[in-house]
Amino acid sequence: MPFQTTAGVRYYHFENLGDGLIQAVFTRHGGDSPEPWASLNLGGTVGDAPERVRANRQRALAALGRGLESVYDVWQVHGTRVAIAVVPHSLDAEHLKADIILSDTPGLTLMMRFADCVPILLHDPVRKVIGIAHAGWLGSVKRIPRLAVAAMQACFGSKPADIRAAIGPSIGPDHYQVGPDVVMQTRQAFGRDASSLLGERSGTAMLDLWAANRLTLEQAGVRQIETANICTACHTEDWFSHRAEHGRTGRFAAIIALNS
Repeated sequence: MPFQTTAGVRYYHFENLGDGLIQAVFTRHGGDSPEPWASLNLGGTVGDAPERVRANRQRALAALGRGLESVYDVWQVHGTRVAIAVVPHSLDAEHLKADIILSDTPGLTLMMRFADCVPILLHDPVRKVIGIAHAGWLGSVKRIPRLAVAAMQACFGSKPADIRAAIGPSIGPDHYQVGPDVVMQTRQAFGRDASSLLGERSGTAMLDLWAANRLTLEQAGVRQIETANICTACHTEDWFSHRAEHGRTGRFAAIIALNS
């Protein structure tokens, strides 16, 4: 079953990312934060008390046998920078601005936080390389998955056909309304394929981030792709959603690690 619960922490586990991994997308269940961040808020920049966020992170990671000292995370900025993680991120160090993290270091836990944007997890079981990427609409039109795959090839010798990818819970095509500027950038980025990614609902343009990122992965040569097909805006009982909760909400996290 994709949903699992350990020590009160509920998380989504991809079924086809391959063996030798620890991976999860944590739901909002199992933490100590009050409304509007209830309860497993893992975001430190949304107004929740730092001590609660730290306790939530410890609890979530411990459910999968990890510790805070194993984490490498970044300051996500909707950009294209790739971080190559070799050692954990020091708790008192400044975060690197990046939206892709790659590593071949066993025991290192890669982590990013979300509240509608798309978590993309990557695993090359041949080269034993992992990655995680953050793709909102801007990251999607910048073709973030293609950049991640290219970096895996350049830095680790990965072959796209060996890479397994997973697209996590995020805002779905029925809830993601976008304006004319986003429509224009989507058409510029995807060309003739853009029409398959854009729809209309009550006279408003809609963008399918799942399909956009899956298409980018396929065009990069990745063939083993799993999509959760879970809309965060539809299911705020399980997920934080910036759109559905009008900005007053927390952040859930996705993690991936190679077994030590």
